[in-house]
Amino acid sequence: MSVRLGIRENLGQFSLLVLVNAFVGAMVGLERSILPALAEEQYGLAAKTAVLSFIVVFGLTKAATNYFAGRLSDAYGRKPVLVAGWLVALPVPLLLMWAPTWGWVVATNALLGISQGLTWSTTVIMKIDLAGPKQRGLAMGLNEFAGYLAVGASALATGYLASRFGLGPEPFALGVGFAVLGTLLSATLVRETRHHVAHESQAHGTEDPGLSQGEVFARTSLTDPDLSSVSQAGFVNNLNDGMAWGLFPLVFAAAGMSLAQIGWLAAIYPAVWGLGQLLTGAASDRLGRKPFIVVGMWVQAVAIAGVALGSTFGHYATAAALLGAGTAMVYPTLLAAIGDVAHPTWRASAVGVYRLWRDSGYAAGALAAGLIADAYGLEAAVWSVAVLTLASGGIVLVRMRGNGAAA
Repeated sequence: MSVRLGIRENLGQFSLLVLVNAFVGAMVGLERSILPALAEEQYGLAAKTAVLSFIVVFGLTKAATNYFAGRLSDAYGRKPVLVAGWLVALPVPLLLMWAPTWGWVVATNALLGISQGLTWSTTVIMKIDLAGPKQRGLAMGLNEFAGYLAVGASALATGYLASRFGLGPEPFALGVGFAVLGTLLSATLVRETRHHVAHESQAHGTEDPGLSQGEVFARTSLTDPDLSSVSQAGFVNNLNDGMAWGLFPLVFAAAGMSLAQIGWLAAIYPAVWGLGQLLTGAASDRLGRKPFIVVGMWVQAVAIAGVALGSTFGHYATAAALLGAGTAMVYPTLLAAIGDVAHPTWRASAVGVYRLWRDSGYAAGALAAGLIADAYGLEAAVWSVAVLTLASGGIVLVRMRGNGAAA
């Protein structure tokens, strides 16, 4: 079989993977607008640390699974890992619909984290395989566009259903369809992409250093200035996203926003994030990765500060859109930057390490934000994350070499 690299050359499979990742994003969007309110109203949780426990569990399980998804994809192929992730997802909406206790919800989020780690990581890796070195930013922009636009649409839909029917179980029923369709598409139509890796490796022009898993982990985490700068920025990006996921609905509710308004606000941020990546991913192919990462982190910091200063729906909507714009600059560019530096033979493992650190940020953000909110209030927690996000952009500015230009 003839193997060619490029999005146009693999348009059918690439488009299918974009659709599959939309269903992946929709699964996590189920919880985005209503779970913090559900914790307080249905399960009677008062401490913010307890409310955000579902995000801590989700972040830790997703982060660990990301790492193993990369290793397993290199060892056994991409498709088996993708299908396994969807099989884990199948019971999630049913468990959320009928959860008798908050502990049940937290345990279900462990399953969701495992599923997201396997499915989202694999769709990322497969698109990088198909696109080749010249279109990584565009490939990641399309992947993350589909995923996070679906997060926003799903959050909006569940917020609407919650305002009409109550917090449960009706809003979670959408997830049954998402999980079934994602599983069927992945099992029947998606094709393996490891032969594209072999083809690119032959044309890579540099010798494979034959790194061990420990060496890949060390390079991506600490020793390589580009890879490690990307990893810390990804960690802080998802730290602020974990805070936004868990605390923003509570901030909005405290300001008097209705469930329907909170649903809209929870949707604006990932929707702008998703749509913006259609532009930013491709632009980073031409202009380089570093400017988008630095400026994007700083735009996020300004947006988070805007939420802390807000009091009206219009103010919060503007801040949410700005946060989405900043994240759109950062998210696909970080993934593409990993692909620029890592050799094709250990690229999936490097993506796994990066995503390990990035999604650990969910847990760190939820835990830190909850502790600060319980001790000093919601506003202090939001301001703390804004300052940390600003500092992360500064680290990339100082440490990442050159412009991080695309290959």
